[in-house]
Amino acid sequence: MKLNLKFTSNPIMKLLLGAMFISGTITNASADTILHAFNWKYSDVTLQAKNIAQAGYKKVLVSPPLKSSGKEWWARYQPQDIRLIDSPIGNKEDLQALILALKKEGVDVYADIVLNHMANESWKRDDLNYPGSEVLAQYSANSEYIKKQTLFSDLSKGLFSSADFHPPGCITNYEDPGDVQYWRLCGGDNDKGLPDLDPSDYVVQQQRTYLQALKNMGVKGFRIDAVKHMSDYQVSQVFTPEIIAGMHVFGEVITTGGKGESNYHKFLEPYLNNTNHGAYDFPLFASIRSAFSYNGSMSLLHDPEAYGQALPNNRAITFTITHDIPTNDGFRYQIMDPINENLAYAYILGRDGGTPLIYSDALPDNEDKDNGRWENVWNRDYMVKMISFHNEMKGKQMTTLYSDKCMLIFQREKNGLVGINKCAEERSYTIDTYKTEFNWNVAYKDKLSDHSETITSRYHKLSIPGKTARMFVL
Repeated sequence: MKLNLKFTSNPIMKLLLGAMFISGTITNASADTILHAFNWKYSDVTLQAKNIAQAGYKKVLVSPPLKSSGKEWWARYQPQDIRLIDSPIGNKEDLQALILALKKEGVDVYADIVLNHMANESWKRDDLNYPGSEVLAQYSANSEYIKKQTLFSDLSKGLFSSADFHPPGCITNYEDPGDVQYWRLCGGDNDKGLPDLDPSDYVVQQQRTYLQALKNMGVKGFRIDAVKHMSDYQVSQVFTPEIIAGMHVFGEVITTGGKGESNYHKFLEPYLNNTNHGAYDFPLFASIRSAFSYNGSMSLLHDPEAYGQALPNNRAITFTITHDIPTNDGFRYQIMDPINENLAYAYILGRDGGTPLIYSDALPDNEDKDNGRWENVWNRDYMVKMISFHNEMKGKQMTTLYSDKCMLIFQREKNGLVGINKCAEERSYTIDTYKTEFNWNVAYKDKLSDHSETITSRYHKLSIPGKTARMFVL
């Protein structure tokens, strides 16, 4: 049984899987933090609504709302039908309850969207009718239940047939955008791949209707999965100004760096040049990983955007880990040491610009390779305190004061000061307070400890213990 096609262990394929290319009216990213409730049941998000808001999150990204089967996390990315919501993580009723519960707490809901392909069911049937006859029979046998989960259309009939797909054939050149956008994502062993939808007027209209139905339910943002594999034409047709009005739309264009890196120029740069929407800031992530590496320097984070190694602040979705990294063998080399990951969070939550995304998963034991490392990270004490700093500093301009191999120090006007020391030993820097704006004779209190700093003279020595971040607020 070959289902896990999209998430192959082939590192080259994995490097290129997720992408985004969206056209339409601009929807700027904000400083609000997103909780990526990856693979959480919708009912579990609902139960945690108040706690999510109290932790400081303003948005929650939920896993794909559509018809899918299979308990594996990757099965959520293999749609059987987009006309209803019914999967092991929840149904339409569950999602509606989730949206209402979070709205009550002042938190928006974003939905992960899969439009490029349908589920690979070649292991059990030869046709390309979606949903297949087996699923249609289930609809008929449970008509009252299915009616409650329906977003649009008559579910007594099929949605797509063979005429709605590109011809079968696997991508052979992941460096060629045309090849990537036309052919199928395939695994090994003569796998037939994920059936790739052709952007006919009919297909585009179904996808528009799907997005509008989610928007009507109260969804406020879309993360678009595998958009690199969709043609520019399809994207421009689906994501109309009407669909994206008032929405935060973003996705991932995976690269291993920014300016000067091949995939950045072939895939991410065109997206940046042709849209004004958000994107995962993989260039910044590469800078973060390099800075926190053994021989790396924190000076890489002094002003990475100036060198094309970070996205513009108003378009960036910043992160220290995404769902692909721990769940796929081809990306696991990007997992950071736990201490460095926490320090990196202090950086993305301390800095100005970008929309931080905090990954927290709910994986079954047989799929969790890291013993629950990220299961409750969203609500841990240090994370809540860093988000509190982030929210308090919203709109406060950032000025980098100093950086070297071990340390990075920056301020958020006179209201905040962040110091990060990645090295094992204590490091110090003397701040010239005549050149910067600080309040004297009042305590700047560290959000992450009981330590405080009080400036009483022009030159103030700031010392940061080894492997520590300080996030001071006035």
